[in-house]
Amino acid sequence: MGETVKSRLVAKALDEGFAMARVTRPDAVPDVPNRLADFLSEGRHGQMSWLEDRADWRGNPHHLWPDAKSILMLAEPYTPDHDPLDDLSAVENGVISVYARHKDYHDILKKRLKRVARWLVADTGCEVKVFVDTAPVPEKPLGQAAGLGWQGKHTNLVSRDLGNWFFLGAIFTTLDLEPDAPEVDHCGSCRKCLDVCPTDAFPTAYELDARRCISYLTIEHKGPVDPALRPHLGNRIYGCDDCLAVCPWNKFAADAKDIRYSARDDLNAPDLGDLARLDDAAFRAKFSGSPIKRIGRNRFVRNVLYAIGNSGSPRLREAAAGLTNDDDPAVADAARWACERLDG
Repeated sequence: MGETVKSRLVAKALDEGFAMARVTRPDAVPDVPNRLADFLSEGRHGQMSWLEDRADWRGNPHHLWPDAKSILMLAEPYTPDHDPLDDLSAVENGVISVYARHKDYHDILKKRLKRVARWLVADTGCEVKVFVDTAPVPEKPLGQAAGLGWQGKHTNLVSRDLGNWFFLGAIFTTLDLEPDAPEVDHCGSCRKCLDVCPTDAFPTAYELDARRCISYLTIEHKGPVDPALRPHLGNRIYGCDDCLAVCPWNKFAADAKDIRYSARDDLNAPDLGDLARLDDAAFRAKFSGSPIKRIGRNRFVRNVLYAIGNSGSPRLREAAAGLTNDDDPAVADAARWACERLDG
């Protein structure tokens, strides 16, 4: 019966638009607690205290929901229609991570997960819980255990069928389903993702120091960024895709199936001067329904000012000068830094 239910479940997931669906068990990632403990003990999580607060749940899916017997891991592509590295040359324009150039993927993905989960409950009477990365779930290790892909040297999941441009979702269930075989590492001797990182955020292959990662610095880090790292941010104002973009497995990347993952025109290479002039109300209006909204105007404009300082563009100095006395200390500091850089 388990296989019959599983085959119907996988078929339903694919019908709903997921590109891949594989099954694993909550106890399939026994090495996660020690790896997480090492990461935290070395302080590589920076200001992300929530990783410590729920380390027991994040390290062991059984702790999150003891009744779960199986986990359906699902992959949904958001592959860009161009090479994001090309955007870095337009220094007067900001670069936003590909996943954040459209509607918030949490909303899209969770609704799709819930449709699959509701079908499973109606079909079997089981209990379910659905998760998209806002919960303390070790999605990437579970994705590898389920056979979706493997954690590459950049620590993100890589698939032979999808490249590495895809979101992950999870459905925990009380059903006892036959697990799929885990995926093995196919990185070989390649180290493109490690070498491309502007801030040397990888102490070694398969390890990340978030404190040096541009995605962390522009999204999670509060307050001023280390002045030594600011020049390496370039014109990246929300996230960074460099290590994803250079992965050779992207030659197999699948196209995004949902039109809602298509980038908004105004978030493709937006003008840095225009972004610097956003007040709180304008910021909220512009980024309504976007994951960018959660970091707030101050952190976002701080990032924009670092990009202005890195641009070398005299045209943008006026926008920075107007913020040197901003109410937010980090914004004011970033504005003064930008002006000093542009004054050379």
